[in-house]
Amino acid sequence: NALWHNALRVAATFSARAGQDPALYSELADKTRDSFNAVFWNPAAGCLFDTVSDRGPDPAIRPNQLAALSFPHALLDAEKAESVLRSVEERLLTPVGLRSLDPADSRYCGRYGGGVAERDGAYHQGTVWAWLLGLYARALRNVRGDDAARAALAPLYESMKRHITSEACLNSVSEIFDGDPPHAPRGCVAQAWSVGEWLYIADFLEPAPQPVRSS
Repeated sequence: NALWHNALRVAATFSARAGQDPALYSELADKTRDSFNAVFWNPAAGCLFDTVSDRGPDPAIRPNQLAALSFPHALLDAEKAESVLRSVEERLLTPVGLRSLDPADSRYCGRYGGGVAERDGAYHQGTVWAWLLGLYARALRNVRGDDAARAALAPLYESMKRHITSEACLNSVSEIFDGDPPHAPRGCVAQAWSVGEWLYIADFLEPAPQPVRSS
């Protein structure tokens, strides 16, 4: 939904730049936004349902809902967006990434280990994913602004630097971590999308100096 909504907004922008009527794309985007809010907003929890099917909505609190906050064109108003962000921070955020499921959920698995069946069962049921910090960082910037985002991300950045320099594969970022403290690294010892999102945060907090160009 978030990708579709943003694609429609971008299409409207390019249509206008090309001298064409953007109304069709804008109207579809408005309908998508309104429908999304009507269907996915969970007023009881103050965040978004994870999925909605013919069997009804799934109230599981997972990091997928950050997609609604992480793209340039907002799907939620400011009050709802802040509520979603607080919910994610209170239930899913760890020093090394975001849990894939709320620990209060009966299906939560706090440790990734055991045989294949046990590991597969924990993979998306509480295991922490490092790459999701990038999604969180973008949501922070969109909802609270860059100054607040820098303040929130600074301790996470330091935590990840400790991981990179002293755990698993040196100078890289692991794929996943245990949902429960002390959040031991698991899975692949060097995961490209984990590294990529950490570099996004690093560039935001410590941008590389721009080269000096002579005239």
